[in-house]
This record gives sequence, C-alpha cells and structure tokens, in this order.
Amino acid sequence: MLRAYVLDFGRSWDVHLPLVEFSYENSHHSSIRLKTAPDRQKSYADKKRKPLEFKEGDHVMLKVSPWKGIVRCGKKGKLEPRFVGPFEITKRISSVAYRLRLPQELNNIQVDAKLNFVEEPMEILEREFKKLKRSRIAIIKVRWNSKRGPEYTWEREDRMRLKYLHLFSSSTS
Repeated sequence: MLRAYVLDFGRSWDVHLPLVEFSYENSHHSSIRLKTAPDRQKSYADKKRKPLEFKEGDHVMLKVSPWKGIVRCGKKGKLEPRFVGPFEITKRISSVAYRLRLPQELNNIQVDAKLNFVEEPMEILEREFKKLKRSRIAIIKVRWNSKRGPEYTWEREDRMRLKYLHLFSSSTS
C-alpha cells in the first residue's frame, strides 16, 4: 500500500505518510471481510434451505454411505446408489426421528452397534492363483450374504484368512 502511495506522491511521500496511516486504520481490513463472508454465505444458504418435516404415510429415500464392507446395494464404486428406498413412514417420533416400514427382506437383518449391515462371506466357491512377475497370489471367489440377491467377488486368500478364518476350517485349502 505504501509503495502505491510513493508512486503517486513522488518525492514528497514522507509528508503524506500520516494521511496514509489514517486511511489504512479506518479502512476495512481483510480480517473483517473474512469474518463477514461465512455469515453472508449462511444467509444465502438459509434462504434456499427448507425445513423438512414428514407425516405418517409419506415415502422417503434414505442416504447411504458407500463404505467398504457395508451393504453394496448391487453396484460398486462410483455407480453405487447414494439413496435407497422409498420407505414408508409409519410413525413420527420427533421432528427429526421417524419409524419406517422396511421391506420384508430387510426385517431380519443383523446390524452392528453403529446400525451398519456388514456383509459376511457365506462360502468359498473357487480358488485360483494370479501370477505376478515373481510371485503367485492365491485368490478365492466368495459368495456374500447380500440381501439384493447373490453377490460374488474375487478376494485375496491371505486377507480373507485373517478376517474370516472360520471359512477355511471346513474347506480344503
């Protein structure tokens, strides 16, 4: 800022220095602008945001997180659906909590403490060796307990042995 004033005032910049200091102290600093920016953004977002409230009989879609090891919903990776449903609301518990009617095939699902359905391998179907440059890796074809029908994946045998040793006690390895 001083450099700009020096260019404007030439050799008499030192005479105008108190005026520059005064104008700088009374101007809006970037820190003030940084404090007001989130407030402005929040007000814009609040104008477009509508409070969602549902009543009994409404149908809703549930957002799912594509975490590895949790229900895959038929597709994998980028193609995995972000929402599942629709589910019917049977009871309103509070303004943000509802009881839903789940489809018959989801009624007897076992979930963990975080309410995630963790897929478990049911059986090993095939075993093959994948050749790399100087090594061979044993891979197995696994059938999972997916509720959307049969799901099969190829997994590394060593990793599956660490997590699911019970699968290998009955099969020949």
